Amino acid sequence: MPPTAAERRAELVRAAVTALLLTAAGLLLGLLWLWLAPRVPLVSDDTAVYLKDSEGEEAIGADGTFVLLALAFGLVSAVAVFLLRRRGGIPLVVGLALGGLLGSLLAWGVGTWLGPTSDVVAHAKEAGKGVTFDAPLELHAVGAAVLAWPIAAMIVHLLLTWVFGPRDPEPEWEFWGSGQAFGPAPAPGAGAGVVDGPSASVDSGAGAEGDSGAGADGGASGTADGWPRRS
Repeated sequence: MPPTAAERRAELVRAAVTALLLTAAGLLLGLLWLWLAPRVPLVSDDTAVYLKDSEGEEAIGADGTFVLLALAFGLVSAVAVFLLRRRGGIPLVVGLALGGLLGSLLAWGVGTWLGPTSDVVAHAKEAGKGVTFDAPLELHAVGAAVLAWPIAAMIVHLLLTWVFGPRDPEPEWEFWGSGQAFGPAPAPGAGAGVVDGPSASVDSGAGAEGDSGAGADGGASGTADGWPRRS
């Protein structure tokens, strides 16, 4: 049964609320990223700014921390949405993906805004020569990091819906005829089929009655049971 206009509006409202809540959750993701991401140490000699540890992996660690947190947020948000609305639906999945995307963008902005300043030169002058200071918190693989939350949320939600979601009722097969398992129904108004064996049809009886004169002359005549006999 197709959904009514009221049901469609309700689905759109739920999808919009889901997107707004997940976008707001991006604030928490940004704060966690700012707290857990490793810092990239820099040092200045009054002429240039250098990495204190040129072989360090702190820059990659910032991206990895964001991606792992985004995947965790995608998992939790998908499970929460599924538990609240088991029937799912396309608008709800779209709201889940859109909310995850906007939440990731908000988290990226919050982390870079609240983190160390992006003006490295001014920060180096403020810190002084030979003093270690933190580099700005940045994402280098922006596309992968921002899409981690919505992709994880959609995949987990679709899997949960496929495994635990409600099922449509299976179609029932209708059987007809005695001893018939399945097959096409007879056409409306169709008469009885041809009967094999000694039983005669109505037409054969009528023919036997019409040819009774010939039987009286010594020829073969038809009986009521349809078997020929000689007079």
